[in-house]
Amino acid sequence: MNKMGTITGFTFKNKVKTKSFMVTTIVLAILITIGLNVPYFITLFNGGPIGGGTSGNNPVNIGLLTSGQPEVSEKLESFSSAQGDQAYRFIAGGDKDEAALQADTEAGLTDGYLKFEAVAGQEFPQPILYSSDEVSPQIIASIEAALQSVKLDVVVRDVLTAEQKELITTPVKLTQESLSTEEGAVGAESDNGMSPINYIVVYLLIILLFTSTMMTGNMIASEITAEKSSRIMEILITSVSPLSQMFGKIIGIFLVGILQIGIFGAVVAANMLLPHNVDVLGDFNMNLSDINTAVIVYGLIFYILGYFLYAVMFAAIGSMVSRTEELGQAVLPITMLSLVSFYIAIFSIATPNILLLKVASFIPFTSPTAILVRIGAGVAPTWEILTSLVILAVSILVFGWLAAKIYRTGVLMYGKRPTFKELFKAMKAYKI
Repeated sequence: MNKMGTITGFTFKNKVKTKSFMVTTIVLAILITIGLNVPYFITLFNGGPIGGGTSGNNPVNIGLLTSGQPEVSEKLESFSSAQGDQAYRFIAGGDKDEAALQADTEAGLTDGYLKFEAVAGQEFPQPILYSSDEVSPQIIASIEAALQSVKLDVVVRDVLTAEQKELITTPVKLTQESLSTEEGAVGAESDNGMSPINYIVVYLLIILLFTSTMMTGNMIASEITAEKSSRIMEILITSVSPLSQMFGKIIGIFLVGILQIGIFGAVVAANMLLPHNVDVLGDFNMNLSDINTAVIVYGLIFYILGYFLYAVMFAAIGSMVSRTEELGQAVLPITMLSLVSFYIAIFSIATPNILLLKVASFIPFTSPTAILVRIGAGVAPTWEILTSLVILAVSILVFGWLAAKIYRTGVLMYGKRPTFKELFKAMKAYKI
C-alpha cells in the first residue's frame, strides 16, 4: 500500500509540474474566461445597444411626438407609468415638433423619440422609433407589448371592461404533464424538461466528462507505454508489484484531473458571479440559485466512477503496446465507446424520456452521461439512479480485476502487440 501511495504521489507531482499541464490549464482557463465574457466585451468595445437589459440603472429616455395622435401618446405614457420600475420611460414632447425632439436626441437629452404615422384604412397609427444608437431587443419587446395594450384599448374603446381587456392581453402559458412520470424522480422540474440553467449545466458536465476521461485515459496509456518501450518497466517491476503500479498511476492521474476540473470550476464560478454576467443571466430569466444540486452531486459521483471504468481499460491497453506509435490504434475501441456515450447523451438531451436513453442508463460504458441527462430533466427515479450506480461499481471491479491480470502479463510482453488469445495463453502459462 505504501508503494502504491509512492507511485500515486510521484505520478501526481510529475504530471502537475510538467509545462504541458501548466500551459494547457492556463490557456483553457483564459479561453473559458474570454468565452464567458464575450457578450460584455462586444458591448464594451462597440458601445453596445441602448438599454442592455431590464436591470440597468439608467432607464432609456424616449420622447413622444404627441402632435397628430394625442390620444395614443397619452395612453402609452399612462400605461408605461403604471408598470412601475421600467428599463425605459416616455417623455411627453408637449408642443415640440419632430425637429425639436430630434435636436433633444442629438444633444443627448433623450435616447430617441417615438413618432406615430397615420395609415390609410387603419384605426391605429404606425409607430416609428428614431434613436441615436441601436436599442436593445429587450427594450423593443417591452415597448411593443405596451403598444399592443394601447392598441387594444384604442380599437375596442368602451366596448370591453378593464378586466376583460386585461384578460385578453394576458399571455396564455401551456403547461405539459407527462402521464408516464414516475414517482420519486430526483430533482423534478416544474415545467416540461429542464430549466435553461440546468440544461446548460448538464450540457457542460457531459462535455467535461467526455474530454476529461479521454485526456486522462490517454495520459495513463501513453505513460505506461513510454515506460515499457524505454525498458524502465523491467526495473520498476522488480521493486513494485504491477498491481501497485497500475492503480498508483490511475489514482495519481485521477488527482491531476480533479485538480484541473477544480481550477476550471473556480474560473467558471468567478466569471458567472461578475455583475455584468449576472445581468445577462437575468435577461434570459436564468438564476444561479435555480441550479439543481442533485445534478452537480450525481455528476461528480458518476464522473469518478466513469473515470475509473475507462482508466482501467486504458491501463490494460497501454500495457499491451510496446511502441507509442501503435497506441492510437490500440485505444481506438475505447475511444469509440466513449464517443457513443457522448453522442447518445448530447443528442438526447432534449428528449430525456426516450427508450435509448433509458437503456443506456444501465449500460456501464454509457450510464455516466445518459443518467445525468435524466437526472437533470427530473425524470430519473431514485431506484434507477441507484441501480445504475451499482452496475457501474460492479463493472469497475470486474474490469479492474481483468485489467490487473492483463497488465501483469502485458508489461513483460514485447514486440508485436499480442492478441487477446495470446494474452490468455501467457496468463495461463504464468499462472496469473
